Amino acid sequence: MARRGEEEDEWGEEAEESVERVFEGREVPGWKEQITARALATSALLGSMFSVIVMKLNLTTGIIPSLNVSAGLLGFFLLTSWTRLLSRAGVRGVKPFTRQENTVVQTCVVACSGIAFSGGFGSYIFAMSDRISEQSGEVYDADSIKNPSLGWMIGFLVIVSFLGLFSVVPLRKIMIIDYKLIYPSGTATAHLINSFHTPQGAKLAKRQVKTLGRYFAMSFSWGIFQWFYSAGKDCGFKAFPTMGLEAYYHRFYFDFSATYVGVGMICPYLVNISVLIGGIMSWGIMWPYIEHKKGDWYSADLKPSSLRGIVGYRVFISIALILGDGLYNFLKVMTKTMIALAAQVRFMLSGPSLPISNADDQDQTPAETFDDQRRKEVFLRDQIPNTFALGAYLGIAVVSIFTAPRIFHQLRWYHVACSYLVAPVLAFCNAYGCGLTDWSLATTYGKLAIFLVGAWAGQANGGIIAGLAACGVMIGIVSTASDLTQDFKTGYMTLASPRSMFVSQVIGTAMGCVIAPSVFWLFYKAFPGIGMPGSEYPSPNALVYRNMAILGVQGIGTLPKHCLQLCIGFFVGAIAMNLARDVVGPSAARFVPLPMAMAIPFYLGPYFGIDMCIGSLIRFVWDRVDSAKAGVFAPPVASGLICGEGIWTLPQSLLALAGVHPPICMKFLSRANNAKVDAIIGIRTVH
Repeated sequence: MARRGEEEDEWGEEAEESVERVFEGREVPGWKEQITARALATSALLGSMFSVIVMKLNLTTGIIPSLNVSAGLLGFFLLTSWTRLLSRAGVRGVKPFTRQENTVVQTCVVACSGIAFSGGFGSYIFAMSDRISEQSGEVYDADSIKNPSLGWMIGFLVIVSFLGLFSVVPLRKIMIIDYKLIYPSGTATAHLINSFHTPQGAKLAKRQVKTLGRYFAMSFSWGIFQWFYSAGKDCGFKAFPTMGLEAYYHRFYFDFSATYVGVGMICPYLVNISVLIGGIMSWGIMWPYIEHKKGDWYSADLKPSSLRGIVGYRVFISIALILGDGLYNFLKVMTKTMIALAAQVRFMLSGPSLPISNADDQDQTPAETFDDQRRKEVFLRDQIPNTFALGAYLGIAVVSIFTAPRIFHQLRWYHVACSYLVAPVLAFCNAYGCGLTDWSLATTYGKLAIFLVGAWAGQANGGIIAGLAACGVMIGIVSTASDLTQDFKTGYMTLASPRSMFVSQVIGTAMGCVIAPSVFWLFYKAFPGIGMPGSEYPSPNALVYRNMAILGVQGIGTLPKHCLQLCIGFFVGAIAMNLARDVVGPSAARFVPLPMAMAIPFYLGPYFGIDMCIGSLIRFVWDRVDSAKAGVFAPPVASGLICGEGIWTLPQSLLALAGVHPPICMKFLSRANNAKVDAIIGIRTVH
């Protein structure tokens, strides 16, 4: 997945002149006035829209670009349009739209759509289903299966998604003011929102919205056009053999996806190139070679989906790359976190007061700018009682300890209790590390829980489901903790109250706990082939997580011949590539591939990497022709491409549920196969 907040480079650093001087004459509304009914209605609308987009991406490749720019931009556009419309209609008492309200919308939308990713619908939750279990080629009893159901999914998300919010509330002052952590994503989002609410920024935002709307319409229309030709498997433009039939059989083709062209325009060049390199290495070199070893390295009589055959190499080698990359980055971020934390503590201990003091000390140091003083004053004004946060955490934890095992009987209460004992420490480490590096390790902690709890429970006691459920518990806590601290940073820089940030995060999370499962349920019912190889929504990460759980309870006995040696080689290779990136320096590191990105096409194929590289090429040429314009308008163009085709999925799902299917199948055959088909069915001449 692409890291949240890559747009920092797009918008640059804070200008030398004071930002808060520009807004000095404007009154800062109270925290209750920042959370308005119109802001929540807009958040619900955009949160639903973005949940559909994230769910589509999650069920295809799992690469989720930053949608913060789109959330902030569309929130600004909708609410400014609404207030302007009411004013023109003569409605009195319409409150002006403020940057604090804009921050609330952005926070609520990202919290809502974030559940579509962290909720595990393309990973640990779907990995529990019999559909994914069958693909693994392993037969298990009912204790190793739990099929999706709207009721238990909503209930599970409700009991695990809020704990992370309460776990970091007591640390807000330490993170933002005492330690002055950067939080690049939160800072970039704040710069964006601040710029919208200046006269110059409002004009630019209007042009950006028009650009986004134009490409949204184009992408949406293209999605409708493609649908007419997709009446069957391997039909339509998504099965267009653009590089020839032989290349198509090895999944090398351009599938005309506006979504992934847009993703390629947003993601860094290195991510896209790494995906393509991984696809070439696997589907162009390794898999053809291993397939020639059928009957030697693995039995020729296995099911096509068996883990003891070619699928085992595809899945476990990609897991080795993911784990090697995750372990290296985990140790790297943790080391940086501990070193920086120790330095901060030493500095604070040498000063007149401790960093954990609850005193609202507002004495200004000579180094503080006007912006720092103003932001600190507002940030410390509306405090959230620590006793409330700690009490809520303990209350929800107790409820969850007794409720989660009722949803997953394989998960024991002491598994959940142990998770909640270590979760606040991990949440703090993830939030602190995210503030330093902008890199969230939530999925890494989740994978660690799969192995530890799965092995603890054991295969005979449903260790697969227990490990996957524990993964959900850990990701739910750790990811929301880092998201909230990012939002505290955004609120700090836009003078939004910490209380309004916390409440909007809670409301957005509550929306997501209902909206995200509902969107997944719509996909699950509308597309019968969801989760199956070669389908429109193969959900590759679900199979990866399932096999991690199998590996955790069974050990390496599930691996086919020579797969362990290959896995070790790629695991070490992932660590070596990351180490090389850090050793050679930034200028040379941009030529070293990213192992995590390389691992994604090992199972799926390189076709979406080709789409992303085309998006990169468009962005590269645009940067060379007019870099200033590209920096401002490329994100709206990319967002429009992603949102348009993504939103088309919603009416497409409703058509499928209503029994309306595409009328035409456009399929490509070789000349020889075409002659055979013509001989069997005959040809009807078109006059």
